[in-house]
Amino acid sequence: SIKMAFCRLDHLVVNSSPISSAQTGVHEQLATLVARHADPAHPFRKPVTDYNQRAFDASMAAWRAAGEPPLILDTGCGVGLSTLHLAARYPDHFVIGIDQSADRLARNTHWDGPEPANLCFVRADLVDYWRLAHEARLRPARHYLLYPNPWPKIGHLARRWQGHPVFPFIVALGGQLECRSNWQIYVEEFTSALNQLSGGTFRTEAWQPDQPITPFERKYLASGHTLWRVVADLDAQALTGRSA
Repeated sequence: SIKMAFCRLDHLVVNSSPISSAQTGVHEQLATLVARHADPAHPFRKPVTDYNQRAFDASMAAWRAAGEPPLILDTGCGVGLSTLHLAARYPDHFVIGIDQSADRLARNTHWDGPEPANLCFVRADLVDYWRLAHEARLRPARHYLLYPNPWPKIGHLARRWQGHPVFPFIVALGGQLECRSNWQIYVEEFTSALNQLSGGTFRTEAWQPDQPITPFERKYLASGHTLWRVVADLDAQALTGRSA
């Protein structure tokens, strides 16, 4: 069932330290890793678990029951606050909030007021969910990765989404893909990998949201961090590439 929570964070004192890393730029092994993961000769063969298949099927059933409106994926949604904000912002879409943690999905969302109905939450491993979405030829209108775990150590590249074997599936889903982080290098890497696979010229940008839509975004803003993002219209890029 959809969570109901009525709670404010306004009274909390928030102070978050900036991300610290010995890495000073895009990882020198990123391009090689992305190319390897995109190589058809080295397919990603991790078996999909039955649990994740059932979770994916349930989310598709909820979307179909809503009449299959344009779809938004909020991947790694945490407590689901961003999912609620996106559903309210795009009432003619259906938003699926996906997170692997039952604990996070069960926590207070800090949402104040009635919840929008055009959404569902699903507990699933994103690695499986993205591949199942690709296999089902799902085409989200919008696709968000908001403040993913940065894994800031130099040796952690393969744990970041842009260095993971699933990254080509993320790009292949298309739609308007947006990644946000308070670590500039993370978004620069994501952008570089995105351009490598899509042939695009997308750019990382510093930005200031009108309204924070995740607890992390609110915390980082309150702590004075610069926020970074890349927004890539992959469907438009695909059309441009075909006409070139």
